[in-house]
Amino acid sequence: MTDLPALDRTPLIERLARFAKDFPDDRAYTFMDYMSDPDGVATDLTWGELDRRARALAAAIRGAAEPGRRVAILAPQDHHYVAGFLGAMYARVIGVPLFSPDLPGHGDRLRAVYDDAEPDVVVTTSAALPAVRTFLDADGVRPARIVVADEIDASLDWTPEPIDPDDVAYLQYTSGSTRTPAGVIITHGNFATNAEQLWRAFEGIPRESTGVNWLPVFHDMGLVTTVALPLVYGNPGVIMDPVAFVMRPVRWLELLSGQRHAFTGGPNFAYEYLTAQVTEEEKKSLDLSGVQVFMNGAEPIRESTLTGFYEAFKDCGLRKEAQVCAYGLAEATVYVSASSRFQEPTRTAFDHEALRRGVADPCAPDAPGAIQLLACGTSYGQHVVIADPETGVRQPDGTVGEIWVHGPNVAAGYWGRPEATKETFRAELSGTIGDVPRGPWLRTGDLGVRHGGELFVTGRIKDLVIVDGRNHYPQDVEYTVSNAHKAIRREYTCAVAVDTGDTEGLVVIAERNRRVPIALLDADEVARAVRTAVKRDHDLRVHDFVLIEPGGLLRTSSGKIARSACREAYLDGTLPRTGTGTGTG
Repeated sequence: MTDLPALDRTPLIERLARFAKDFPDDRAYTFMDYMSDPDGVATDLTWGELDRRARALAAAIRGAAEPGRRVAILAPQDHHYVAGFLGAMYARVIGVPLFSPDLPGHGDRLRAVYDDAEPDVVVTTSAALPAVRTFLDADGVRPARIVVADEIDASLDWTPEPIDPDDVAYLQYTSGSTRTPAGVIITHGNFATNAEQLWRAFEGIPRESTGVNWLPVFHDMGLVTTVALPLVYGNPGVIMDPVAFVMRPVRWLELLSGQRHAFTGGPNFAYEYLTAQVTEEEKKSLDLSGVQVFMNGAEPIRESTLTGFYEAFKDCGLRKEAQVCAYGLAEATVYVSASSRFQEPTRTAFDHEALRRGVADPCAPDAPGAIQLLACGTSYGQHVVIADPETGVRQPDGTVGEIWVHGPNVAAGYWGRPEATKETFRAELSGTIGDVPRGPWLRTGDLGVRHGGELFVTGRIKDLVIVDGRNHYPQDVEYTVSNAHKAIRREYTCAVAVDTGDTEGLVVIAERNRRVPIALLDADEVARAVRTAVKRDHDLRVHDFVLIEPGGLLRTSSGKIARSACREAYLDGTLPRTGTGTGTG
């Protein structure tokens, strides 16, 4: 059996105390506030200050919650959020990183998660307090205490208690792309080892490399990159609110500009957004030569995105190899594999038809039926195999199967869901296992293939569209639909399968591009263009095409297409349809 490298499972909160003692005046975090001033106001926090705030918050939390109880963080994304999360760790309670209730569009998810976690304490800020009180009053059950992080008594102190690496650190609620949100149980050991795995994959410089992040800290990638990575070797972090990025995306690049050794990341859509929105005038002041990693993960990575982003910003100092393709999921804390920051991501063309049959057959990029995929590199400190999802048999390189993960970063299970925990986290390989353990394995639910020593992610098992016995990846169909007609909003499409009585049929849902005047919109023409493109590129008949209003496509809280929810909305007839002429045919 191949042994994994030794990783330090010591709880990261212990490193905070060490940094506060060894270099208390070094900058830990800079929060850029764009809400009070559009140009941004910087607030710096040293390791000493962060440690004092976290200890004061720990004392306040433990005044109302015993070890092992839950503490929900319902606050905007700033340095108070970070201090609150670390304060919960000091207090040996279970953190539940959420968001302020005034964040639009996610009220139902917040209620479901809050009720599932049953927190005893809520940590918030004075600015969010009115919204938090309204949210709590609607439920009728107040927590034992509301801790206002920016009004905490600074004289409070906390003497740290011993924490075991197997103690639960926090619950990372899933985004709900394929099911209702579930609380993934992340231990202190998971948090520490995954941070080290990611650090070693990126090969940063202790106390020098700077993390710059806008990603929501209530999501796995945002939390680990924003909070965990700086705690590995005392590195500074720069954070901003996601809304500030959405309102003016160049802010992200401005914060990266001029950094000597910076790391950052985001989902594929963020790079598309930058490419489309940042103006030539704004680019003139950007210097991205110090950015070592622009990690792209959390959703399907498109070759066109990487190419477009590089072409848009190469004159700003962007290096091709800085675009790192990564794969991960909350059930593995976050990081599973990533490409190297020292070389461009591997691009390989495969025969599309063979891939649908489960075989990765390389071909020339310009060959008929070729599809180009981007590799998510290799893993560090964990085993990753491809297994047959039905039999559990380990698959050889070149065969598509389910991605299974084994390592110290794999979470302990789902909160309050023993059956789901057993099914997802306790899998065992059958047959010949080779140089890996028999179990336990995390079943990711994602399809992938190993080729040339690297991992290629091909889709989600539950999202596969199976028509006439043939597998089709929805993201491939969605890409075709996005480019089928100018009246369709790019990247805002969804492909699902529905029962038509005799077989499964393909239903395509697409948002209308608001740049095309409604008076000039010919819905029948759009539908014909979509059907023709899907038939041409995938040899698939579209059972139904639905054009909906902008903003009508259902997404998870992390921005992924919520295909299951879209399918239900289609069946329920609740999609906000645009015009007529989009029926079956």
